Amino acid sequence: MTSTTITHTSMTQPTRLSWTSAQATASALAWPLVRSTTGLLLMPHGAQKLFGWFGGYGLTGTGQYFESALGMSPGVLFAALAGAVELFGGLALVLGLLTRPAALAVAVLLGVALSVHIPAGFFWTEGGIEYPLMWLSLALAIALRGGGPLSLDSRLGLRF
Repeated sequence: MTSTTITHTSMTQPTRLSWTSAQATASALAWPLVRSTTGLLLMPHGAQKLFGWFGGYGLTGTGQYFESALGMSPGVLFAALAGAVELFGGLALVLGLLTRPAALAVAVLLGVALSVHIPAGFFWTEGGIEYPLMWLSLALAIALRGGGPLSLDSRLGLRF
């Protein structure tokens, strides 16, 4: 009786995922997560101001508030600008498209919001600066770093 040995030279050992490679993959996803989450969480605020969605007051109601409570006149224009920056700037951050200009526009908007909330102190539960300060910090970080390798800016070769 003859025995035959079969070898499988075409089969390779499964590659084990090492901690280092998992950490590198997670690290590569961290910046797009920060950028896109920032954008996604800003967008509904713009939709509230522009369209009255998500319990917002739309341009007319927000414009009246901007004019009467904040002294920003013409209120509808400032409400439209704020809403556009939040909605379209947020979308740009999600996509990583024109990332730095969008983040700078968001930072300017949040700088204005910060100035409005200063009299109320620090904590957001009292209408203070905590929340706008956090968003301002995120916008500045994104403006400084840019969209990163996983962005449309990078894919299109835009150097913003």
